[in-house]
Amino acid sequence: MARFAAIKSALTGALLAAAITGPAQAQFSGWKERTVPAAAATVHVTELPAQGRETYGLIRQGGPFPYGKDGTVFGNRERQLPIEKRGYYREYTVKTPGSRDRGARRIVCGGPVKAPHACYYTADHYASFRQIVE
Repeated sequence: MARFAAIKSALTGALLAAAITGPAQAQFSGWKERTVPAAAATVHVTELPAQGRETYGLIRQGGPFPYGKDGTVFGNRERQLPIEKRGYYREYTVKTPGSRDRGARRIVCGGPVKAPHACYYTADHYASFRQIVE
């Protein structure tokens, strides 16, 4: 019984230490270093749905875009993307077959409009992002 108590105490201590130090270490990383969560890191452009590849192509050629909101500023209020100044990110609709509205799929690009530094795909209306790689 004493052995079980010792193991339980050691595990509890280790979990408590991890819980305390984990968030503290995250706070000290620079705000510019924030990246997209590792679990959803990247998606190759060829892995995007057909509508996503089409939207990505339109972004790269500068339009024209089918939706009036395409190219508008994305505020990054969810803070899922690296923190940048307002106006850095722009959003574009990825058509969702069967949807009566714009649906939940978007591509968000950061940097110059005609030559973005990075683009991110979300299929769940900004809850998660994957950076598009070529």
